[in-house]
Amino acid sequence: MSYYQRHIFFCLNQRENGEDACALHGAKSGFDHCKARIKAEGLAGPGGVRVNKAGCLDRCAGGPVAVVYPEAVWYTFVDADDIDEIVDKHLKRGEVVERLVLPPSVGR
Repeated sequence: MSYYQRHIFFCLNQRENGEDACALHGAKSGFDHCKARIKAEGLAGPGGVRVNKAGCLDRCAGGPVAVVYPEAVWYTFVDADDIDEIVDKHLKRGEVVERLVLPPSVGR
């Protein structure tokens, strides 16, 4: 059994050279909202869910992006409602939110 049941990483990368990056597309607000929801739901901590910041996850064209482990499901999101759906369905119940899954062909 792993230390956390699920682990979600949010790309918060910002590029100095002006290239597109998740930070330019609301990634931080998605991260903050997810972290607050997980804490409010009592899901944080060992045996629960861990919400982490990440540097570039190399899927910039689909940004903002987040990935949930251990299932290795990649998501894109637009707003807090999308994050709520990921929390309610995937992080709480293990159900993949198909409409937000980042296609495997999307890269940098």
